[in-house]
Amino acid sequence: MEEQLLVPQDQYLKAGIHIGTKFRTKYMEHFIYKIRPDGLSVLNLQKIDERIKIAVKLLAKYEPKDVLVVSRRENGWKALKVMSKLTGFKVFAGRYFPGTLTNPALDKYAEAKILVATDAWPDRNAIADAIRIGIPVIALCDTNNQANNIDLVIPCNNKGKKSLGLLFWILTRDYLKARGIVKNDSEFKEKLEDFTEE
Repeated sequence: MEEQLLVPQDQYLKAGIHIGTKFRTKYMEHFIYKIRPDGLSVLNLQKIDERIKIAVKLLAKYEPKDVLVVSRRENGWKALKVMSKLTGFKVFAGRYFPGTLTNPALDKYAEAKILVATDAWPDRNAIADAIRIGIPVIALCDTNNQANNIDLVIPCNNKGKKSLGLLFWILTRDYLKARGIVKNDSEFKEKLEDFTEE
């Protein structure tokens, strides 16, 4: 019997969560299912789903106040704000100031025990800070990302509005379920549209 996906396969496909870039790094190669005739990489849906499940299990071990989610990429801002409201996670939507996690003298100083980065490249300052203080890093990585210094890679289209909306919607729903805040999917009232940039 095939293991149940977190959302129906067509929902993943509609959001384009599996569509990578034409550029591929060595690290991301083993997440690629095939290369389309137009040169775009197609990520393996099973592996995406598997990694989201691992991320949820990992995040569920942390109190909401100890989780920091960052997105320099504008397509993730709306999702982060909704996620923060529902889970209590700290979020940084926009420019992350170097030292936010390491320098208590900064106005924007924040403490965290785990970091979730929307894209390993634009969010590299946050990742560098996390490494400096020794906290785990979960990063959404497209086929063009380098994955050094990342503890858990979630392979996905980390640029598309729909893809990011769906990913953060699943993480939010399943974190709340794992923590016992909502009992089941039907108790989670937030719609996917609430997480997706217009």
